[in-house]
Amino acid sequence: MSSPLVLRPGAVSLAQWRDLYRGAEVRLDPASMPAVELSAQAVAAIVARGEPVYGINTGFGKLASVRIERDDLEQLQRNIVLSHAAGVGEPMPRAVVRLMLALKLTSLAQGASGIQPRTLALLEALLVHDVIPVIPCQGSVGASGDLAPLSHMAAVMIGVGEAFFGGQRLPAADALARAGLEPIVLGAKEGLALLNGTQYSTAYALAGLFEIQTVFAAALVTGALSVEAAKGSDTPFDPRIHALRRQPGQIATAQALRGLMAGSAIRESHRQGDVRVQDPYCLRCQPQVMGAALDVMRQAATTLEIEANGVSDNPLVFADTGEALSGGNFHAEPVAFAADMLALAVCEIGSISERRTAMLVDPALSGLPAFLTPRPGLNSGFMIPQVTAAALVSENKQRAYPASVDSIPTSANQEDHVSMAAHGARRLLEMTANAAHVVGIELLAAAQGCDFHAPLRSSEALEAARALLRARVPMLQEDRHFHPDMLAATELVRSGALAAAARVPLPDVCAA
Repeated sequence: MSSPLVLRPGAVSLAQWRDLYRGAEVRLDPASMPAVELSAQAVAAIVARGEPVYGINTGFGKLASVRIERDDLEQLQRNIVLSHAAGVGEPMPRAVVRLMLALKLTSLAQGASGIQPRTLALLEALLVHDVIPVIPCQGSVGASGDLAPLSHMAAVMIGVGEAFFGGQRLPAADALARAGLEPIVLGAKEGLALLNGTQYSTAYALAGLFEIQTVFAAALVTGALSVEAAKGSDTPFDPRIHALRRQPGQIATAQALRGLMAGSAIRESHRQGDVRVQDPYCLRCQPQVMGAALDVMRQAATTLEIEANGVSDNPLVFADTGEALSGGNFHAEPVAFAADMLALAVCEIGSISERRTAMLVDPALSGLPAFLTPRPGLNSGFMIPQVTAAALVSENKQRAYPASVDSIPTSANQEDHVSMAAHGARRLLEMTANAAHVVGIELLAAAQGCDFHAPLRSSEALEAARALLRARVPMLQEDRHFHPDMLAATELVRSGALAAAARVPLPDVCAA
């Protein structure tokens, strides 16, 4: 059994966040505790002095000018959690909740939030014991922090709300008890520290990034396979072309496509005497389109790695000077921009994939039987799967509109510009699921197209990928119930199995 992943606050890599998202057990680096204790002591000193400090002994948002007496500070923190737990919608996926918990844990553990060690310990224990708060997925505007979803998380820590434990959805107090844990009473500043921050938006954006990376890799495999099915050229992937443009994603993508097609007998069969001069853009411009998507993904990944390791609540406690400074680190504009970029990338990954499927089913473009069926007319073959792909691409186009350009003032205009990062990030998982179906459809079509070239074979890499599919889905000789074939192909895309079968190094946005 592998050792738990140790989270070092401020220094967690994207690959480690991805491991956590994929299910790795985690622990907090105990070396962070001295800074946490000093931060808690600084808050206690502020309370003792009695001076008004936002979030510690004042109201919140528009009510910041209201002074709260010392005897009411615990009630103040409990009230903010209860009143702000106002989300709606379906519960967040378990994997995303775990990411959010870990992001909040490592943020608070940097000693700038005034959290008490016992509170931090309970947050870590939720992860260790797999107590997953039930968190409605809608209700955050991405500033002042992801208030509603993080409040639902904090509510579980005080024994309110619901949580999943042992496969059951339980009242929070029952879930904690079954895990051998007890709810806590929040001290000064703690409720605000727990519910303020960008961890909900960042968790969803990271989850989107990780899922898009998997679909991107699969789309490189299906894109190369489509070139083979259409007996297209690998000349557009020549490194000299891409070196002249200097775009790094384009160079890396072209290299991957060359590796995927290396040694193909199908390619060699028409290298001489082919009357076609150029392939359609969906084949020829893959390095340019997919490479641009890769560059955008890498840029978003850089932003999200920084955000994941930052501290984004308010006010921030500086134990060395005993100050609590109010600012705006909770504003999730960087996450909103990153999510918008990822939405554009996944939209284009699916869009060019659908164009390749459309090309393959058209005999005038591909030279293959109409709709990739041996007996067109009696059989419809791939006619409607391409329609499904078109519908999904259109849906993704509608969802790709930037979330960050919208803002609705909140809190009686005290919070007058917000990021909308939350739903900008949340849409990514559904958009990626759509793109995975599109790429899965292309996988079926491209493999079918290559079947018509037998006994010629493609490269070792692509034949391995095709064999993986054919072990689950036989060639389509006559029309049959198509839905199970599509589900099987999509699963190969989403699981990463298709890209792994090709055994060709593909770009990884999470690589160090």
